[in-house]
Amino acid sequence: MRKIALIPARYGASRFPGKMMAKLGDKTVILRTYESAVKTGVFDDVMVVTDSDLIYDEIVNNGGKAVMSKREHECGTDRIAEAVVDMDVDIVVNVQGDEPFTQKDPLEKLLKVFEGEEGKKVQVASLMQELKDQASIEDPNYVKVAVDKNSNALFFSRSVIPYPRNKEIKSVYYEHIGIYAFRKQTLLDFTQMPVTPLEAAEKIECLRYLENGIPMKMVVTSYMGVEIDTPEDLEKASKLL
Repeated sequence: MRKIALIPARYGASRFPGKMMAKLGDKTVILRTYESAVKTGVFDDVMVVTDSDLIYDEIVNNGGKAVMSKREHECGTDRIAEAVVDMDVDIVVNVQGDEPFTQKDPLEKLLKVFEGEEGKKVQVASLMQELKDQASIEDPNYVKVAVDKNSNALFFSRSVIPYPRNKEIKSVYYEHIGIYAFRKQTLLDFTQMPVTPLEAAEKIECLRYLENGIPMKMVVTSYMGVEIDTPEDLEKASKLL
């Protein structure tokens, strides 16, 4: 299987405008993300897909690969789908541009679910990690996911799921990490589906798959990087350098 990583990156961001070009140590956030994805060695190719000349030039001028989006998009998935239409590829991994500490082990586990006879059934997969801090569990900025016994997603929510009505049962809470792996056609099909009611309510795009009856395989990881959504996140990330 030919596997590529595409990193959608727009300059504007509601909570942290220009975050992709913010400096994390001596490099920008987007350059660190790109270099981390390349360094994993699990992809046949890695590219940044952007609508910004600043971001495009940042990657290309530092020896990387970038593609300009032709139009505005509602989400990163739409952006990479435009780029991948004419590419010869089997599996496309959407690596978020604000994940500068992308690591090899979680990505290897993610790609492995597409292998073998069982893997042929998998159309889309993503990562999750256990949440143990109660404040994070209750924080709507942390997207939670509940899974079935086969690790397929049952629901994604900004609310606490499962709700601990029975206090005697120890519930396990998982945070959804926004790195997705798709079969190419599944990715292209996604962009043709209209926004679904639960997706619109929660502002969680992967609910579109579940609402259309497409299973999403979830892979547990101990991934402990920092997703940079705010200036405070950038400060946390700088301490990990």
